Amino acid sequence: MTKTMAKKDDNNPVVLKIKDVAKKIYNTILLQKQPQLEMPIRSLSNVTYNDKDGYFELLDKTKTRTLTASTIKTFAQTLRMMHLSKNLVETDDIATKREAYYVSKNWGEARFKEQPESDAVMDDIEAMMAVNREQIGFIPEEKGGAVAGELIVIDKDQDTGKDLEIDCTKFGSGAYSVPSSVEHLKFKTKAKFVLAIETSGMFERLNKHGYWKKANCILISMGGVPTRACRRFIRKLADDHKLPVYVFCDGDFYGYFNIYRTLKVGSGNAAHINEYFCVPQAKYIGITPQDIIDYKLPTHPLKDVDIKRAKDALKNDPFVQHYKEWQKAADQQIKMKARAEQQALAKHGLNFVIDKYLPDKLKDHKTWLP
Repeated sequence: MTKTMAKKDDNNPVVLKIKDVAKKIYNTILLQKQPQLEMPIRSLSNVTYNDKDGYFELLDKTKTRTLTASTIKTFAQTLRMMHLSKNLVETDDIATKREAYYVSKNWGEARFKEQPESDAVMDDIEAMMAVNREQIGFIPEEKGGAVAGELIVIDKDQDTGKDLEIDCTKFGSGAYSVPSSVEHLKFKTKAKFVLAIETSGMFERLNKHGYWKKANCILISMGGVPTRACRRFIRKLADDHKLPVYVFCDGDFYGYFNIYRTLKVGSGNAAHINEYFCVPQAKYIGITPQDIIDYKLPTHPLKDVDIKRAKDALKNDPFVQHYKEWQKAADQQIKMKARAEQQALAKHGLNFVIDKYLPDKLKDHKTWLP
């Protein structure tokens, strides 16, 4: 590494924060006192929601990790993970969450037994430093999502640094894949809206039949709960071009309160970064309990886990508690004891979703949920 590079990296805010934490711990030990690490509690019990801001915000509850005989391993793991992060940032490198877990196998007694342990420590560091995971050098394993339609993504050529224009209408039967880091991307589009879709199967149908041409829109497959990269991509795109975002999910509580809710307002676990990784302008136009009735859709019975998810949301989720429309929909579906998938629309014909369902939903705002 050159001296110029070293100087630049020394001033990186993430590196400076890590050094500051390490220095405080070192000085506390010199005073023969027990060092501590303080971080926000990451859960729905420590967030608030209001329309004006449009996302879950952290309250002031924190947890403190003190170096004691019983916490020495977790404390050491936290410091080792911070050191790994510092090295990644200084060398402009990255590590997947899985790679970080395997790196720990070199840490002797501080190694992680299972990946969920390393993931939890990584999340604690992220929250403690009030940055996102990518800023401390760690990226997810999964892809960010698939994109098709009226959109040109402006990326950078890694060899020359020059702008590289990627036309999302030119992928044939395929699609553009959202990268793990999207902050540098820019966009060109004349689309009227973004349609975020829960399942890759429905995305493939809409893409194959050129729904994006017919509706002049951008299709984005979330593939379940959207990754941070996917959420940030949609947010940047919508903000940059003042585009409405419509979300098309299955008619079940996982689709409502895990997938859609996470996209729109974020999560309790990542409340420290929800401001940047949520899409407050999103509206739900997917399968609703009333759609199941109106379109006479085939259904599956609700399982105990479905009902529990709904009741937990009604009782503990600030987003659901804020909107009477969601409370009414949840109560209605619990009484119906049924759920329906996007693909259930195929009862009326494979392309019913293109020819009838989506056009009708887009015209009738009263069928939307906030």
